[in-house]
Amino acid sequence: MTSLILTKTKLRQGVWEGLLTGSVQDTSPELDVVHQGNQVPDVTVTALEDKSGFAVRVPIPQDAIADGMQTIVVSDTKSDEQLATITLMAGEALGDDMRVEVDLLRAELDMLKRAFRRHCLETT
Repeated sequence: MTSLILTKTKLRQGVWEGLLTGSVQDTSPELDVVHQGNQVPDVTVTALEDKSGFAVRVPIPQDAIADGMQTIVVSDTKSDEQLATITLMAGEALGDDMRVEVDLLRAELDMLKRAFRRHCLETT
């Protein structure tokens, strides 16, 4: 198990940026960045000037910008440990999914309210 920690710093203009810290060597760690089984190109890992870690830049592939939920996985090549996930959600399909989830939550809340009221009546 590796002790690398990848922390998101920002997502702007189609580029996800993070800070890689932990047990890192003087050489840049090798990262495996995958979206739907395909390698994400042009990922950069740059040592920070104060040698406290590495700046990681992952350009979001165009095919990851689509309806529904898309996930990009960042892993350490040596240990094959997952360091981060980049999740993108967009489109009409997402809106439908969210409305369904909210409807289900409302129905469950109504059921819990009825059960609680029934319990209160039975115990008084």
